[in-house]
Amino acid sequence: MKSIYFFLTTLVLCIPSCKKEEKLVALTTSAHSVSMFNNTIRNHYFKTLDSAAFYIQKVDTLKSLEDNKANFLESREWYKRAEPMLMAYDYENYLSMNAPNLLKVEIEDYQDIKKIEPKSYQVLEELLYADEAPDNKELYRVAQYLQVRIPYIRKNHILIRQQDRHHLKMVRDAIVNIATKGITGFDSPMLANSLNEAIYNYETIQEILGIYKVAFLSKELYQSWVEEIDKTISILKSGNFDTFDRYAFIKNHTNRQLELLESTAKDWNIQLNTSRSLNPSSTNLFDKDFFNMAQFSPPRLPEITDERVTLGKMLFNDETLSSTGSISCATCHHKDKAFTDGLKKARGINNIELKRNTPTLSYAVFQHSFFYEGRASSLEGQIVNVVNDKNEFHLDLNTIEQRIQSNPEYVKQFDSFYDGNMSNRTIRHAIATYIRSLSPFDSKFDRNMQGHENTMTDKEILGFNLFMGKAACATCHFPPAFNGTVPPKYLETEFENLGVPKNASFEHPVLDDDPGQYYPYEVEEKRNFFKTSTVRNAELTAPYMHNGVYSSLEEVIKFYNVGGGQGMGLDVPYQTLPADSLKLTDNESEALVAFIKTLNDRQFEKGD
Repeated sequence: MKSIYFFLTTLVLCIPSCKKEEKLVALTTSAHSVSMFNNTIRNHYFKTLDSAAFYIQKVDTLKSLEDNKANFLESREWYKRAEPMLMAYDYENYLSMNAPNLLKVEIEDYQDIKKIEPKSYQVLEELLYADEAPDNKELYRVAQYLQVRIPYIRKNHILIRQQDRHHLKMVRDAIVNIATKGITGFDSPMLANSLNEAIYNYETIQEILGIYKVAFLSKELYQSWVEEIDKTISILKSGNFDTFDRYAFIKNHTNRQLELLESTAKDWNIQLNTSRSLNPSSTNLFDKDFFNMAQFSPPRLPEITDERVTLGKMLFNDETLSSTGSISCATCHHKDKAFTDGLKKARGINNIELKRNTPTLSYAVFQHSFFYEGRASSLEGQIVNVVNDKNEFHLDLNTIEQRIQSNPEYVKQFDSFYDGNMSNRTIRHAIATYIRSLSPFDSKFDRNMQGHENTMTDKEILGFNLFMGKAACATCHFPPAFNGTVPPKYLETEFENLGVPKNASFEHPVLDDDPGQYYPYEVEEKRNFFKTSTVRNAELTAPYMHNGVYSSLEEVIKFYNVGGGQGMGLDVPYQTLPADSLKLTDNESEALVAFIKTLNDRQFEKGD
């Protein structure tokens, strides 16, 4: 009764506001003014949060498991209805409420290391739906946190002075989030309730667009939205998690909605902010310009131009920039291998075997951490590490600068392309600019998603749907870059502990002893953690894993299918990969490999 009373009260309060907006919208809607729809949207936000809080308050260790499950599902549904607004206007709390059931370690310095146990809906789901009875102490801890946190979020909201562009961006981020995380099982690992939860997200999108109905100059455009969202919800309702056609969903609906968003921005005469990770005018999830490249680079860098890319390529291939004059960046990064070298472990100066496998440079720009353990935060920073490493270039930036200054051709190009500013900073920028150009989004898969061709086979489409669903690959390798940079804001690149062995035997594996992120802070909970790399061009980048242990994609799929190191019986205390088998059939494993092969870009297959 309490919940019903709240809904009726909210409805009564909303009616005068809605009528006022319909009368005044033509006079007050502006690209730069505070949105006149804020009150109505905020009321909807409060309704969803209050409802989520109402049901989570009923989760109690004294109640039956079935009652707790029922109240959890009700609360979770309302949380998912709040999620688009929470994600847009309270991102840190969104991350906390939505966190996977994994220990999080935040490291500022040796004296400031935080180990944070998650207290989220995902944790509660795993407690309530595990095979064994839930730990009441843990159930109480998590439920109490949510019972306190949700009212706190409501009380401390910042939905006050948003403009219309903020609300449109909210819709855009929600659509991207659904396609890249929402339908993959990322949020609901135990129940695989992702399709229903995507419906709740879309119903909030529907609500927001309905609030803005009177702001549409084109009634046909608004009607297109109504029809599109109705179709999308209908498709989600009729779907099954394991068999859902995510390929058709993204191609025909996500991309259609991105087109409608672009049309809506024009209709409302607003411009979405360009200082974000995503290009606000892109209308295709797999378009070359989907990402805003500038936001994946350090601030205040020179503009990326074709001339600077060409200069960077020359420097990338120049062996005189190493101490012995015998190696260049291209020594370890061959174009025909998607900028890897085909070796288990890279070879440095004087043919010294290095510690790890050479990672691909294709799509490397779309990360916020570099090297397997993340010791650099930019491509420019990665170049500094390579130059200084005694087993790689074994040189210093000043000497490299002097060598380039002694080359008349380089002097001429820096004069032309960097206004005569030749320094180690512009040298590194030129090389990094070339690496940033290695993200063409020109694979068979991309061209099909972009509508340029229709050549994907049934097996390849099945592979994509498995990748995004049952096989759970996309819960770590997020589209469109298929790496560990997390949607929808793409502000963080993830690291995982998979329990990778040092030998390729599935019967007698031995855990690899590379400590990964354990150093330099010596945090045991970060041992064996490595960056999640891109799956793009993977057919060209064998052998695989940080140590090159597997020589084929088939072996890699088998490793994930058995549950990683823990699934093979190894002692991996902080493994982030679920140890349960994925139960993939041979046909499904083959389909996954077939899909991954469609991610080869044409320019890398051609080589030089």
